[in-house]
Formats: sequence, structure tokens, C-alpha cells
Amino acid sequence: MATRRAEADAVLLGVGMVGAMVGRELTRAGLKVVGLERGEPQFTVPDFQGPHMHDELRYSVRKALMQDTAKETFTFRHAANETALPIRRLASFLPGTGLGGSLVHWNGQTYRFQDSDFRLRTHTTERYGKNFIPADVTIQDWGVTAAELEPYFDRFEYLMGTSGKAGNIKGRKIAGGNPFEDPRSREYPTPPQKEPYGSAMFRKAASSLGYHPFPQPSCNLSQPYTNPEGQELKTCTFCGFCERYGCEHFAKSTAQTTLLPALLSDPNFELRTGCQVVKINVDNTQKTATGVTYIGANGEEIEQPAKLVIVGMFALNNVRMLLLSKIGQPYDPASGSGVVGRNYAYQTTSSVQVFYDESVNINPFMRSGANGTLIADFVSDNFDHGPLAFIGGAYIGEVMTHGRPIEFHPTPPGTPSWGSAWKKAVLQHYNHTTVLNIHGSSTAIRQNYLDLDPTYKDAWGQPLLRMTFDFPDNDIKMSAYLTDKALEIGKAMGGQQVVGSPRKGPYNITQYQTTHNTGGTVMGTDPSTSVVNRYLQSWDVPNVFVIGASNYPQNASYNPTGTLGALAYWAADAIVTKYLKSPGPLMHI
Repeated sequence: MATRRAEADAVLLGVGMVGAMVGRELTRAGLKVVGLERGEPQFTVPDFQGPHMHDELRYSVRKALMQDTAKETFTFRHAANETALPIRRLASFLPGTGLGGSLVHWNGQTYRFQDSDFRLRTHTTERYGKNFIPADVTIQDWGVTAAELEPYFDRFEYLMGTSGKAGNIKGRKIAGGNPFEDPRSREYPTPPQKEPYGSAMFRKAASSLGYHPFPQPSCNLSQPYTNPEGQELKTCTFCGFCERYGCEHFAKSTAQTTLLPALLSDPNFELRTGCQVVKINVDNTQKTATGVTYIGANGEEIEQPAKLVIVGMFALNNVRMLLLSKIGQPYDPASGSGVVGRNYAYQTTSSVQVFYDESVNINPFMRSGANGTLIADFVSDNFDHGPLAFIGGAYIGEVMTHGRPIEFHPTPPGTPSWGSAWKKAVLQHYNHTTVLNIHGSSTAIRQNYLDLDPTYKDAWGQPLLRMTFDFPDNDIKMSAYLTDKALEIGKAMGGQQVVGSPRKGPYNITQYQTTHNTGGTVMGTDPSTSVVNRYLQSWDVPNVFVIGASNYPQNASYNPTGTLGALAYWAADAIVTKYLKSPGPLMHI
């Protein structure tokens, strides 16, 4: 029999960035909040300090900061007629574990999605006609606009101290910034990071072709900054250890550096680590959550009653938690009915390598996770899709994140994959090659979805989440077109050899691409096609809010974290100013 704890006003499932943000807003409003984190406590000091944090074998190869697949993993298949098998080693995407979640090991790339992304189905239909969208493409509007989210984007960027250059302040275009961005209320809190040499060559080449380069918005800070929570961040040292690593220098914006110290000192907040939540409990009406059940670090089953449940885990785990708790109707791809697990999407990336002779030194090891130069000319619907017959786009940029020796070894086509000739080629090209990144959107289609695996279970005896995914034809076509555009820029950069690698199918679960898994608990204004309403509140159980990239109806060109932060503040504001004053559904259909 489970041990029952005293009731809390709210319980957080996951204390990563989303959990910390919402928890801080709820405690500030006077609520007693319990935060449940399955992993261990971890902090900049002592856990992320050098030299041990610069252990590439431990953190990049063996993935010490990631979810333990021996206890809990996912199963995968390309199509519904295949048998899914467990992912034994994380490779394609890397969900984190421990206090602070996946943002501990992120790169820091921080963008705002465009209004055309939030209104994708309506916008596409208005511009290209209703027949432009293929029958199996299930893209939809989010239920919010960029203008509505702007104050929350702004607040998130100022929490994080984001380094960048505005391109549009209150409708006035600003030279040097992104001219395609929607109006923002003010400049970034800190200026852009220093531009690497390869990025400077990209900027010159892109400008010569008529494009509009701008510095990458970064949460690896360009200068010291004190955020509104009183947390002091430092200047990035360009050590090259961002993604897959914790930052030793307080220079990368994470929950540890921006928010957790304030939250953990609040007497209204209680953190519990080593807590594996197994289900959200609901009453006999199935309309009200009564709290959660979790397995503690010592194996004890514990019930935590709560008036409000905030699900803020990694996107895939958000979906699994609702399925395990039987909240919302599971998606059925055959009939198209149901919503939980619907519209799973990913990211469609490709690259172009520019090889120089030995007179050009790129110094790839002098990098941060998010410094570089890019163009948004092919993001979202910033270009005419009419004659191209695909939806979506990508940014193109020289945004190399590191030059770590185990992971970065560029070689031109024709090089042997091992042996002395390979070693010679790596030595020849390591410091004289730059990589252009094509970071593309992911279209939701009927055949890609998430559900519970009927065969495989985790260490606690619960079904694993099953992923059914392959790259849509639409996205393969998009990648080919935009990789060609990047090749043109690469050739204009003056390299000896320029090599493009467009995304091709089938999807390979063993090759890292991004950790930008989205969808499965999508937001919207229609309960027949969404799991949560525009305030991220469950349609079925109104005192459950689900917050994460699982809310995205499809994925856009930009990295998702900036939009995720805005949505977290958007939902927290709705809870504090609307829900707490009158508990119940915030939208009625």
C-alpha cells in the first residue's frame, strides 16, 4: 500500500527548465509546490566543474547526463506494419535526466517561431489554396499567435540573458538583425557573441548572393549579466563543451544558472529527487486529478495528493505519462481518431562541408554551442513555396558548435572510413573545414505517432513508449532544395571542395540528428485534434496542465527552446491569473 503524503497545492512532474519556471510562478502566487525529479540533484558546483566535465568519452560517447536506457527507454519502428524494438543506446536524440533536465546539456540556440508557424494550416491555405496540403499531412494551427506570445518570449529571453541582435523592434527594421522576425518589444538583453572566422566567411558569401545574414541568438552569454531573479551569469569562454555537457563557468543559461537557486530557497517549494512517477491519479469521474503516484529512491511507493498537476517532462515522456494515466483518448492512425500521441514530429537537418587548404585555419575548438551566423531567407514561409510543392523551410548557417576530437573529424568523399589513410585525412582537414547547418522543419503526417508498446516494459513494469516515425516525403523534398541553396553559399565561401549531404530516408535511430522531439500532446482550440487547449490545460482533466515541446502540432525551422520557454510563461500566467481565480476549464467548446 502506498504511503500517502500531505496534500500540496501543486505537484510538478519534472524539475527541468519548464518545471522550474512554472514552479517559481506558482510559489510566487503563494502555492505550496512539490517538485518531483526522477534523477539526481546536480549543480554547477561541484557537479559540472573541470577538468572532469571535459571528458568527451564519458559525456559525449557514453552519455552520462542522459536518460538511463537500462531502466527506461523507447521502442522504435518506421511504420505501423513493423515490430518495434527497444532503443538500447541513445543516439539520434538525447533526453536528459537529473535536476535541470535536458537544458543542462543543450547548446543554447534560442529562437522565436514566426507567426506563420503558429498559424501554419491557415496561412498555407490562404497563400497557396486548400489543395496545396497533401491529404496525409496533419499540420494545424496552434491556437495562439506570435503577437500574443511576444511578452512571454521577451520575459524568457531576459530570464536567460540571451545574446543576440534584434531585427524588428515594434515594426521598425534594425540593421544587422533578422529582418524576417516578427516585431519584438525591445533589444536582446545582451549583445551577440563574437563572430567566428568561418561565420564571417559565411556572412560575406551569403550577403554577396543577396541573403540577409545575422548573428545566432545564443544562451551562451557574450558578457556578464544579472537576470530578473538576481542570478549572475558569466561570459562564455568558447571552450567547445556545450551540448552533452554541463557548463562549468555559469555562462550557459540553464535552470541551475537562471532560476533554481531562487526556487530552492523559497519556503513554498519542496524538491524531491529520485522519484519515478508512474501515473497521475484521477477520481472516479475521470475528470479531476487527485495527485500522482511515484516510486521513491528507496523503492517505496508514495502517493502525493495535489490540487494541480503540472506535467513538464521531456516531450516523449509527457506523452507516455498521459497514456499511462489514461488521460485523453489515444490516437488511432487507422481511423484518425483520438489525440494523445498524434502529430509526432522531429527535425529535418542536413549539412554542407566546405574544405579549405591549409592556409585557412577555422579553429573549430574555439566555439560555443550557439555562436555563428545564419540566414532566415528560407525559414518557414519566408520564400515562395508555390512552384516547389512542399511545406516548411530551414535556416542555413555556419553554426558549428565544437571541434572535439572524438566527434569532429571531417573528411572529403572518397576517404576510407578507417585506417592510416583516414587518420591522415583527419589530420589534414580538421582545422581547415567548416560546416554549414541546414536546420529544417518537420511536417506532421498521419502515419507518424506515439503509443504504448504492447510488449516491452521499463524497470517498474510499465509499458515503454513506442515511436512510429519516418521522414515525410514533403520533408525529404524540402531538404534537397535547401541543401542545394546551402551548397551555393558554400561555393561562394571559396573552399577547395564543397560537399552537400541532404536528408534522406529512412530515418536512422543510431545517428544523432537533434533532440527536438515534438508533438503527441498538441495544443489547439479543437478537442478533437488537440490534447490541451491554448493555455496548455487538458481538455479532459482541467486541473492537469501539460507543458513542453509535446505541445507543438508540428515542428518549425528554428530550434524549439525559445518557443518552449514562452509557452511555459504563457501557461503559468494563465494558471495564476485565470485558473486559480476560478478553477475549471479555461476554454469551452
